[in-house]
Amino acid sequence: MMEKMWCVKVVLIILLKLDKAFLQKLAPGENPTYYNIGGVLSSNASETHFATTIAHLNFDQQYVPRGITYYDKTVRMDKNPIKTALNVCKHLISQRVYAMVVSHEQSGDLSPAAVSYTSGFYQIPVIGISSRDAAFSDKNIHVSFLRTVPPYYHQADVWLEMLSHFGYTKVIIIHSSDTDGRAILGRFQTTSQTNYDDIDVRATVESIVEFEPKLESFTEHLLEMKTAQSRVYLLYANKDDASIIFRDAAAFNMTEAGYVWIVTEHALNANNTPFGVIGLQLVHAHSEKEHIRDSVYVLASAIKEMRLNETITEAPKDCDDSGALWESGKRIFHYLKTRNIRGETGQVAFDDNGDRIYAEYDVINIRDHQKKKVVGSFYYDADKLKMRLRINDSGILWPGKLRRKPEGIIIPTHLKVLTIEEKPFVYVRRLTEEELSCEDEEIPCPHFNASDGTENEFCCRGYCIDLLRALAHRINFTFDLALSPDGQFGHYVLRNMSTTGVQVKKEWTGLIGEVVNERADMIVAPLTINPERAEFIEFSKPFKYQGITILEKKPSRSSTLVSFLQPFSNTLWILVMVSVHVVALVLYLLDRFSPFGRFRLTNTDGTEEDALNLSSAIWFAWGVLLNSGIGEGTPRSFSARVLGMVWAGFAMIIVASYTANLAAFLVLERPKTKLSGINDARLRNTMENLTCATVKGSAVDMYFRRQVELSNMYRTMEANNYASAEMAIQDVKDGKLMAFIWDSSRLEYEAAKDCELVTAGELFGRSGYGIGLQKGSPWTDHVTLAILEFHESGFMESLDKLWIFHGNAQQCEQFEKTPNTLGLKNMAGVFILVGAGIVGGIGLIIIEVIYKKHQIKKQKRMEIARHAADKWRGTIEKRKTLRASLAMQRQYNIGLNSTPGTISLAVDKHPRYPRLGPRGPERAWPGDSDLVRNRRLEEKGFKAPPKYSPAYTSDVSHLVV
Repeated sequence: MMEKMWCVKVVLIILLKLDKAFLQKLAPGENPTYYNIGGVLSSNASETHFATTIAHLNFDQQYVPRGITYYDKTVRMDKNPIKTALNVCKHLISQRVYAMVVSHEQSGDLSPAAVSYTSGFYQIPVIGISSRDAAFSDKNIHVSFLRTVPPYYHQADVWLEMLSHFGYTKVIIIHSSDTDGRAILGRFQTTSQTNYDDIDVRATVESIVEFEPKLESFTEHLLEMKTAQSRVYLLYANKDDASIIFRDAAAFNMTEAGYVWIVTEHALNANNTPFGVIGLQLVHAHSEKEHIRDSVYVLASAIKEMRLNETITEAPKDCDDSGALWESGKRIFHYLKTRNIRGETGQVAFDDNGDRIYAEYDVINIRDHQKKKVVGSFYYDADKLKMRLRINDSGILWPGKLRRKPEGIIIPTHLKVLTIEEKPFVYVRRLTEEELSCEDEEIPCPHFNASDGTENEFCCRGYCIDLLRALAHRINFTFDLALSPDGQFGHYVLRNMSTTGVQVKKEWTGLIGEVVNERADMIVAPLTINPERAEFIEFSKPFKYQGITILEKKPSRSSTLVSFLQPFSNTLWILVMVSVHVVALVLYLLDRFSPFGRFRLTNTDGTEEDALNLSSAIWFAWGVLLNSGIGEGTPRSFSARVLGMVWAGFAMIIVASYTANLAAFLVLERPKTKLSGINDARLRNTMENLTCATVKGSAVDMYFRRQVELSNMYRTMEANNYASAEMAIQDVKDGKLMAFIWDSSRLEYEAAKDCELVTAGELFGRSGYGIGLQKGSPWTDHVTLAILEFHESGFMESLDKLWIFHGNAQQCEQFEKTPNTLGLKNMAGVFILVGAGIVGGIGLIIIEVIYKKHQIKKQKRMEIARHAADKWRGTIEKRKTLRASLAMQRQYNIGLNSTPGTISLAVDKHPRYPRLGPRGPERAWPGDSDLVRNRRLEEKGFKAPPKYSPAYTSDVSHLVV
């Protein structure tokens, strides 16, 4: 029956080759109707199987549409890579092959590399079915190479799954220093960081042992490995090097009980692989026929899809043509990388490098006499569309022929512990030359200076030191304590790990850097738990919960010269001053225009009281406001008195309010904080002249860097950040720094110790202080359980009372409630006001005296002028009297001989005596009473008539008679 089937296959192959001769030549712009597939294979059986597979492919309409035919073109793989390249040019490329399937000789991968170079020059895709070296993943060299087998370094993915399954968190990787060895290490680290970030327990590499191939001895490396904590070894080495490593490890008893060896396929085949070693074996690793079939069907699937979307041009015809590259070959390679089909070797798919993914492995356990026992598998889960690991734990025999899984780690009982000076958690005191040791409550904590390598002796005590002692006693370990080498908690610095700057690595400083680099086992300090640190070190449960707050200096109590004016605002004072004068003016107007306001009372003593004038009204308004007795100048009208009563009520309310507020401001005044918290606009506004800072490289610094909404504030703070909290707190006390942002525990301690300091606002960025340990440290769970017990027993609360509060918080609170005693500093403004009044009064009296003197001088001048005028007027009167007498005498003499009235007519007509107006009867001769009467009349606006006038003539005439 088999012979008949073989004959049918041969006939089909012959018919397909004959049919090719009758096909028409490809028309321009159309896809080819036949495709030559090249094969560079290692045996006759493989070539025959390759031809048969293509023959069957042509009848599979799922992959080959009607009218499309595939033909096989094969050459034998030669050990000489140059001959292989020449055969490819002569027998394959000249036949216009659209792709090649290549196998390899067991001696090496040089011949497949030659095929890849030659085909890659013309962009002809090459599918490898057995080449697993990491070099073929480099697309800069092997531009068009795919493979249906995974590279060796992909076993790192299975390693991580196995470590996660067994629960091992700390390992040592041993690898050769060739391309594949470094590739498997890189794959392990990259996959661990990208795919296992969300897992609490993640495998970390404690140390990396890299050796040169072709070993003679591995003893030196084993001595270093024996001192490490991890007992889980991941080995990548070829068969010969693995034999040397296993030989030397057995000599150090490192293949016995307690040790775990997980190896790759090469090391699994060593002739002295120890009992209990667990390794991996690729399923279908040597099934060349299955890989040939999968590669052919993957190629057919890619060409089928490409024909539907694009036009495929003819393949290159010979190697002598050095013209343009074959663009359709690039596109075929792209379609090949997107394939995902179910084949004979499992799920066939490729990554961006063209490497096989979803490859399946058997988990092998080595037994006696090098027998291999399959205890699990790494397979593709079609339901969940991902790889799964399945291991039968009960079927594994571990080194030492134990059924129980080893711990994989040795727990040291003597730890190196680091701390840092941070009051009140750690107080540091330097030993003097006379002192030989620390006191009973202190622990030696030397400081090894990282910059100059010097060592100084210090003693430490405090909250964390007591906690460390309790932990050591509770979980039974000894320790050596030291201070942080660079005096910092630790922050990361991004460094470029390559010349192009693409690969970036975080390098930690301070305490974190010491633990990450495994130079210390534990950190006992006020170390804040945050995501950045938790990525690289382990944290225990918090031993103290806290947050971030702001420390500032209390504003000084207001004791300015105008402290007595503080009860009222400036606006209110101005309104009161204006009200005084407005009320005074209204009182004056009411009293002035009231019909009863100008009434003058006649007192019993015969004196008269004047009506209210403007000056008296102002005096009255001020007197009522200042609650002083008013002795004069009160309103007289009813309307003005009503206003006066209202003003008195207003004054009573103002004075009472002032008195009450004055007591609050001067006696019970307690200053408030300047800032309301982290959301205060003055902190958020960078233009405000407010200096705030934190400690650079601290957890608070990382918090601000992480918060996008605080980025503007952080840019302002970054230039002001301090190297230590001590310096910043001292600057707050000195007034050089307005706000220091730091952990609430420390700032509450400082505020309790110094009542002039105060914390502002509510806590933000809440977190906790934890004990820091190495990744995968066996002490993590023990420390966490001990801290939880300390919380339940009240031990942590006792540490808070002893080291943080000291009872000072109650003293500060009592001080705040005690009223402030008034002193000269508070009331100096009042005395200055009195002094200003005295000086003002003296100044005004001087002005009054000067003004009075000026008035007296003016009055004297007026009196002199009035006296001179009176004297001159008297002289004139005498002359007038004399003339009148003479005139009368003449008239008398003439009248003796004339008619009556002659004398008066003569006098009237005389030119020197003008005629005066009519005048009533008066006394004929002037006397003293007449002069007084005339002067009074002149003062009242009446002009006195002359003593002698024609009106008196009738009186003079009787004298003549």
